[in-house]
Amino acid sequence: MKNGKIGVTTENIFPVIKKFLYSDHEIFLRELISNAVDATQKLKTLSSMGEAKGELGDLAIRVAADKERKTLTVTDRGVGMTAEEVDRYINQIAFSGAEEFMAKYKDQAIIGHFGLGFYSAFMVSDKVEIVTRSWKEGARTVRWSCTGTPEFEMEETDEEHDRGTTITLHLAEDALEYAEDSKIEGLLRKYCRFLPVPIVFGKVKEWKDGKYVDTDKDNVINDVDPLWTRKPTEITEEQYKEFYRELYPMSDEPLFSIHLNIDYPFHLTGILYFPKIHNNFEIQKNKIQLYSNQVFVTDQVEGIVPEYLTLLHGVIDSPDIPLNVSRSYLQSDANVKKISSYITRKVADRLQELFNTLRADYESKWDDLKIFIQYGILTDEKFAEKAADFMLWKNVEGKYFTPKEYTEKVKEAQTDKNKQVVFLYVDDPEEKHTFLEAAKGKGYDVLWMDGQLDNHYINWYESKHKDERFVRVDSDVIDKLIQKEESMKMSLTEAQQELLTPVFESQMPRDEKINYHISFEAMSPDEAPVVITQNEFMRRMKEMAAVGGGGMSQFYGQMPDNFTIAVNGNHPIVIDILADVEKAYGDKLKTTTKKIDTAVAEEKRFEEIVKDKKEADLTPEEKSTREELSKKVVTLRDERNERLRQIGGENRLVKQIIDLALLTNGMLKGKNLTDFIQRSISLIEK
Repeated sequence: MKNGKIGVTTENIFPVIKKFLYSDHEIFLRELISNAVDATQKLKTLSSMGEAKGELGDLAIRVAADKERKTLTVTDRGVGMTAEEVDRYINQIAFSGAEEFMAKYKDQAIIGHFGLGFYSAFMVSDKVEIVTRSWKEGARTVRWSCTGTPEFEMEETDEEHDRGTTITLHLAEDALEYAEDSKIEGLLRKYCRFLPVPIVFGKVKEWKDGKYVDTDKDNVINDVDPLWTRKPTEITEEQYKEFYRELYPMSDEPLFSIHLNIDYPFHLTGILYFPKIHNNFEIQKNKIQLYSNQVFVTDQVEGIVPEYLTLLHGVIDSPDIPLNVSRSYLQSDANVKKISSYITRKVADRLQELFNTLRADYESKWDDLKIFIQYGILTDEKFAEKAADFMLWKNVEGKYFTPKEYTEKVKEAQTDKNKQVVFLYVDDPEEKHTFLEAAKGKGYDVLWMDGQLDNHYINWYESKHKDERFVRVDSDVIDKLIQKEESMKMSLTEAQQELLTPVFESQMPRDEKINYHISFEAMSPDEAPVVITQNEFMRRMKEMAAVGGGGMSQFYGQMPDNFTIAVNGNHPIVIDILADVEKAYGDKLKTTTKKIDTAVAEEKRFEEIVKDKKEADLTPEEKSTREELSKKVVTLRDERNERLRQIGGENRLVKQIIDLALLTNGMLKGKNLTDFIQRSISLIEK
């Protein structure tokens, strides 16, 4: 019998282990089973090299929970330990058995370390017992126990014990959940489902006589030969899909998979899947599972894969990713950056391959793939460079083009007077049907862009291609979407536009969240009398803020929507409205307008006289005269505008054509829509 103190640097190591060293208590089971797998793999290595003689026999690791005894037991038939090794690896926890073993057998794959990993057992235990016998010939059984203080008991005996190690945890009162079968099976399936050594937990149960009973068959938790460990040439497409269903039972079928397999300059294997993401932008960044030699480590992989690829599903397995003692948090490391770059390149190469060899299939999946590609372009410059040749734009006809192909298609018809190629697009072809048809009527091609990241992507693209820009079809009147050298002339004079402005203002919609302003445009007489447009830049900034643009787009997100009520200055109805207004105002209109013109002329003459004087050099009389002249112009205009608003407010035709434009934009609702319908009926009956 040997009593002693564990060789630690402080008496308080156990409270540190229990509270701080491990962030997640449940990983104690992963650590113990990882050690058991290590021990088993070591024995396999020794056997393959001829050092361990004889049959290895059953190498399954067995886990047992005993609710009555409040214990949890992990048993392996691996290399076991001699008393000297227990003293070195358990009592002197600064050592690591795996490090020493790896130095000797560096060409073999070993999971990790013994030592501190074992001590995670004390997070949930009041007492831990080890019974172990080494694989070496003539080895004796060693018993070791510790109650969670630096004191331990250890003895060698001649009692019969199988080769390997049994660790028994006497669970603390606040950890009795770990004696529950359901809890332990859940943890085993989470952390151990793909370990390379069979993990057995009890027996397979079957339903018999109204209850579940044990069969004779071992309940093997894990798949020792998971798909990512096999060669891609040996795997069928259906097997990839089956594995996906095993990983994510409730998910839609993936779009396609990418098999990762690299040996140099680091080791990495895995399978990544492009899942189907629905329109609510389900960014779920905990779907990729990280393994280290088939031991589950984490599903928080932001430091391992590039940001945009956290949208993917699947498995990555690499022993070269550095982990801290709990194997729960990743550390910044050059290997991680290399792995990230490799995954980016591999994904880009796979996408390019699909585009080059199976373009029709690639296009059929594009609407689901698009969000991944755009997210990658926006967040990863290297990926953006590679994606230029497999990024697609879809037009309203349902045809797909690379940006380069589309530019060639439209540049002749859609280059403006400033030599910029203008890409027209629509977010909702049904809702914006009128604008869409107007663009098509001009012979323009229109892209269909209704994605969650389209505005961000458009901004990014324009920043890279200064001679190209995007314009949504409802952002301006048709003749201004792509401005050519020739411009249509306006029938209305500036004076007539000034008269009609208060008339139309009188019928503008009232909405605290929306600002409207009137603009007269030179449009074809065949176009609508009123068109409601929204400035491209402001709308884009607001929509980006809604998705989470940050920075200035957040500022724009706080601002009200701004719409332009564009009045077609060449439309016969607008010309008729002007005539109706002039008639309703009567002869007084000419008199008032003449007074305004005279007052404006007087104001201009005075400004001409004092234009060379500084403000400080003006006499009190000059300042008074200027103020009186300005006030006279404002008063006369206010009087006229008040009368014009009154006339406009009584003009049902003005209200009708504004409402018609609102209806076209899907902005006429509730009582306003009812009033419009009733007004339409009464106008028809006339």
